[in-house]
Amino acid sequence: MNLLNVMLMAGGNGGANGAGSGLIMMVLIIVIFYFFMIRPQTKRQKEEKKFRESLEKGQSIVTISGVHGKVKEVKATTVMIEIAHDIVIEVEKASIAMTAPVANN
Repeated sequence: MNLLNVMLMAGGNGGANGAGSGLIMMVLIIVIFYFFMIRPQTKRQKEEKKFRESLEKGQSIVTISGVHGKVKEVKATTVMIEIAHDIVIEVEKASIAMTAPVANN
């Protein structure tokens, strides 16, 4: 059986009206799912990408793993971060958290 036959049988006495309302409900669920789940996630991903592309030297950052530091050099896909006096590590841009704390220095 195909999907249309199943929907017609589920409609019972309503016939095509039951199938139409079932189809409308499916579309409504997909639209709600898009606006409450997919759209906000893609918006957040675009903001994170913009933040990582705008990193510059001297900016205080926190990595996703919780390492605090200052940007010393920005490369194509990585960033050199000074985490202590004369201790510099290289991390992927994707591992930098979007929200960086305000420096208290």
